Amino acid sequence: MNNLEEILYLNPLELSGPEQMAIDLFLLEKSFADNNFNMAIRFYTWDGDWLSIGKNQKKLPKAWLKLLKDEELKIIRRPSGGKAVLHSRGLTYALIWKYPPRNKKESYSKITQWLKDGFKKAGVDLFLGNQPVDITNSNCFASSTLADLIDKDKNKHIGSAQYWKKGHLLQHGEILMEPSKYLWKKVFNDDPPKIKNQVKEKDKIIFFLKESLIKIWPNLKLSNYKLDSKDMKKIKRLAIENPQIINHF
Repeated sequence: MNNLEEILYLNPLELSGPEQMAIDLFLLEKSFADNNFNMAIRFYTWDGDWLSIGKNQKKLPKAWLKLLKDEELKIIRRPSGGKAVLHSRGLTYALIWKYPPRNKKESYSKITQWLKDGFKKAGVDLFLGNQPVDITNSNCFASSTLADLIDKDKNKHIGSAQYWKKGHLLQHGEILMEPSKYLWKKVFNDDPPKIKNQVKEKDKIIFFLKESLIKIWPNLKLSNYKLDSKDMKKIKRLAIENPQIINHF
């Protein structure tokens, strides 16, 4: 490993699903090509209400396709695994890690510790979920596995999923804040988890998570990274080459 010890940090962007996924894939590609790359972190929001589905979710419920047809929702397939996530007024994180532990549980443990520490600073204690993976349920937030973080009342605040390529890791996670109750009911036929008021401010959560990131990885430092025109060309190419948006009814 080289010794530049930088975490590339991209300022938050609000973009469409295909654009956001393309930026995450661009950063993963950058981790293959750039010898000085160690880790990258970004937080972002979605332009409108989106449902992202895991890379292995094949058959979509008719109710979702009706919402798509009625233009109440847009749907995209993530490169990461896991189940469906409703992106509605929440905050998404993407962490790209060039040298993660090879053991997936260990990599989840390290990243969830960063999230737990950040939320604790905001005033909310989170704990690892302990439920087994339920392949019958399509809703990421309906169960809590070791990849997820819940509060003391079992409300799930953060759901995460991974994508591994060439030993490098892209981890996605959704931080719930104030999702549309109407859409949540329409999509999942359930009420959303009850989220604590202390963690409903995006800027505050980003600030605390950035602080805790440096404490978890004290040998690294945050370095602001701005996408240039060359980067944007690659991102547009990735968005075209990976047409993961769902547009059939």
